[in-house]
Amino acid sequence: MAADCPKHACTEDAICSRGNCVPVLEEKIYKDCSDIVKRDPSKNGQDGVYVIYADKRREVFCDMTTDGGGWTVIQKRQDGDVDFYRTWIEYKDGFGNASKNYWIGNDAIHSLTKDRNQKLRIDLKSYNGEEIYAEYSTFYIGDEDNKYTLTVSGYNGTAGDSMTYHNGMKFTTKDQDNDMRSSNCAIQYHGAWWYNECYASNLNGEYAQSAVYGKQYMVWYYWKNTFEALKKTVMMIRPKN
Repeated sequence: MAADCPKHACTEDAICSRGNCVPVLEEKIYKDCSDIVKRDPSKNGQDGVYVIYADKRREVFCDMTTDGGGWTVIQKRQDGDVDFYRTWIEYKDGFGNASKNYWIGNDAIHSLTKDRNQKLRIDLKSYNGEEIYAEYSTFYIGDEDNKYTLTVSGYNGTAGDSMTYHNGMKFTTKDQDNDMRSSNCAIQYHGAWWYNECYASNLNGEYAQSAVYGKQYMVWYYWKNTFEALKKTVMMIRPKN
């Protein structure tokens, strides 16, 4: 049997185990934001950036207030600081800053949705201050080999249904065309999405600084049946049960 560690041999971030100093994890391992609030109820109502382990360690924004909290934000846009006109690899891995503007990464979304029934909530804000939402009772995406194929259904909300049109579609970026049109929808509309032929929603489109009209912008068409640019978008998921 191994001897005990020498007195005071282990630093503050290590413990003695079987004669060896073993590093202590700096953070608890949480699967998603719902796991955080479930295991630590004190986080309820505390929106902010947290660490989860989906496919790997990731910093994400957790919405801990909306409809009971526990939402893992997979996309967040509030200004034009981060360019969303990105490549396949960048959308695969994720980019941006979780506190402001970011895409969590398609690998992470697949990992979060593959084994647990998830619902999707999308909160939108216009430049005149209107706020609406769309919620879907079923949401998951396939892996990279399946081009992150989208499964989404069960709409409810105030925004109008601009996602069901994209159900069953593969993800398309400017450098990988998987949509149903002969041309590349991502290039045509300056974004990346589960384009069909091409879209009813384009939430990774170009960020406009005002409520201008144009198909290349962040658009949720069935809100007002127009291509009016949005000011803010948040996409977030939470297990059904």
